[in-house]
Amino acid sequence: MKGLAAGIGVVFLSPILIAGTGMMMASSADAVQSSGSFTSCLTDIDSDKVAEQVTKILDGASGKDVRVEGLDLPAEQVPNAQTIVATGLSLDVPKKGQIIALATAMQESRLRNLSYGDRDSLGLFQQRPSQGWGSAEQIRDPTYASEQFYKHLLKVSGWQQMTVTQAAQAVQKSGLPDAYAQWEKLATALQGAIAKTFPGGGDADGNDTDKEPSATTGCAPGQDNSGFGRIPEGSVPKGYSIPKDADPKARKAIAWAMQQLGTLYQWGGSCTNSHAPDPMGRCDCSSLMQQAYAHAGVTLTRTTYTQVGEGKAVSPAHLKPGDLIFSRGSAARPEHVGMYMGEGLVIEAPRTTKPVRITPIKDWTILAARRVL
Repeated sequence: MKGLAAGIGVVFLSPILIAGTGMMMASSADAVQSSGSFTSCLTDIDSDKVAEQVTKILDGASGKDVRVEGLDLPAEQVPNAQTIVATGLSLDVPKKGQIIALATAMQESRLRNLSYGDRDSLGLFQQRPSQGWGSAEQIRDPTYASEQFYKHLLKVSGWQQMTVTQAAQAVQKSGLPDAYAQWEKLATALQGAIAKTFPGGGDADGNDTDKEPSATTGCAPGQDNSGFGRIPEGSVPKGYSIPKDADPKARKAIAWAMQQLGTLYQWGGSCTNSHAPDPMGRCDCSSLMQQAYAHAGVTLTRTTYTQVGEGKAVSPAHLKPGDLIFSRGSAARPEHVGMYMGEGLVIEAPRTTKPVRITPIKDWTILAARRVL
């Protein structure tokens, strides 16, 4: 792989994999085919300027018109960095862990989702199917690859007390263990710039703790979907249809939400193109509600925290199709939202690694309910 643009004034070593580790570790940055020696670190990064330029990219500006210091292909690299940060946020990984992940991906792939690498190394982190990181298809999914990196990082004892390069090396087992240090400044700037672009400025919107909704408090409608039996994730229960007496706009919102069934959750995702390769086009809990109602001509705010103030409050015992129901956290500040579909069912984007799905309302602890029509 080519190094950074000559204007940055940095030339990079081609990392060499340590053979025979026998561990389930990713290849080091063997996919980066460059020569020369590393002579200096990117220590003079202007964080404010990086934030400004990154925001332009995320707002849709052409990579040809925007230059981000330290990135030679910002139109490709910034969205990948965004996915890494969003995945870290969804898994409650601290800021330092996100910086470690970004620095690692910068060293391994220059933040590019590579389809090649040393031996069978692939993707942002150059993870290897043969070493147990997942299938080639999975590793090439930026969200999956990021999740795997974080899961391995969190298993490293004392990682938060390590330097960025020590923690990255503990996961990657690179032939150049000190190479990650050169990216710390840029990774820190990217993390800060990207985290601010998410709803709530980095607060969790559906930022779950990998827990399923707890048992109901008994305030759900009489119908509890007992007639449908087990519902496979991402599928419509056999025999379900949108109630005929549902408000026409609610019918449209439910129908659109059902079209997203089976697409993977993405914290901070816009839900504007959930079936496309870009993870950030996928849905989180509140963007699924926002976009479903947008397609019905109803404007909702973006986050769970604000949607709980939309429309008017209704009793969980008297829900109608299209009502928003909230759980986790508190009634004033819930952390999750779904849409009641009638027939005792709810459609939701549940959490990281899970698809948009339909669940029985009896499995929900309803903290609040809002009618937005």
